[in-house]
Amino acid sequence: MTTDVVDRPDRRRYEITADGEAAGYAEYILTGELVTFTHTEIDPAFEGRGLGGALVRGALDDVRSRGLAVLPLCPFVKGWIQRHREYADLVYRSPSE
Repeated sequence: MTTDVVDRPDRRRYEITADGEAAGYAEYILTGELVTFTHTEIDPAFEGRGLGGALVRGALDDVRSRGLAVLPLCPFVKGWIQRHREYADLVYRSPSE
């Protein structure tokens, strides 16, 4: 299966396709240097194939390449980052932390 993750800023979300078919998305709010992930969804027809993780990885790799920080309000994105500590440096930390 071939997957592709693309940022769709006009829709405020990253989208993933699987073999050319829309398979899911991760919604976000961009404010300055911060990307707040609010909701992630994979089409039920594509569940169980690791596409949620591929979507989050692709989105976070793009965020990293742009020098932005992440606020993972979405439980799926937050849990994924907790399991993949190599992305923990992207998580926004308030100046008081």
